[in-house]
Amino acid sequence: MKRVRCPKCDNYITFDETQYQAGQSLVFECPQCHKQFGIRMGVSKLHNTQKEYDPEHTAEDKGYGSIVVIENVFHYKQILPLQLGDNIIGRYMKGSDINCPIETVDPSIDMNHCCINISYDKKNNLKYILTDGPSNTGTFVDNEILGNRERRVIEDGSLFTIGATSIILKTKGNMEK
Repeated sequence: MKRVRCPKCDNYITFDETQYQAGQSLVFECPQCHKQFGIRMGVSKLHNTQKEYDPEHTAEDKGYGSIVVIENVFHYKQILPLQLGDNIIGRYMKGSDINCPIETVDPSIDMNHCCINISYDKKNNLKYILTDGPSNTGTFVDNEILGNRERRVIEDGSLFTIGATSIILKTKGNMEK
């Protein structure tokens, strides 16, 4: 079962998505406010712009790790590859310059919410540093909110939260787990 939200009153309407094919257009009428609106079944447009991320077979990937966006009511599970330098994480919007866009309808994620900087330390090991945007709702690591521009070193398996979205860091050597 899938839910869609009325664009006028935010009422949820539940329907069985298995009854429809990809590309099919559906029209709903909200039982609460009687607003009519349509949706198109199928894969989102952002899926076409994001490569299917396979760390073992991605030629241009240098193996800097990835972030795993955990599925919730606002979006599906997403795996986004990371690059050396700044990885700006935020809500996807066409034309934005962020390089880790999360496709979501979560209103508590800013377009430029936080950043993971990947660099090499003195021993030539990768170092991952998380910084808040600054954002309107904050970035939480281990249930502690980061201050504006506060930096926190994170490691493989670190869980951080932006808005109502939880994200797990998978570092270079641990992406296949």
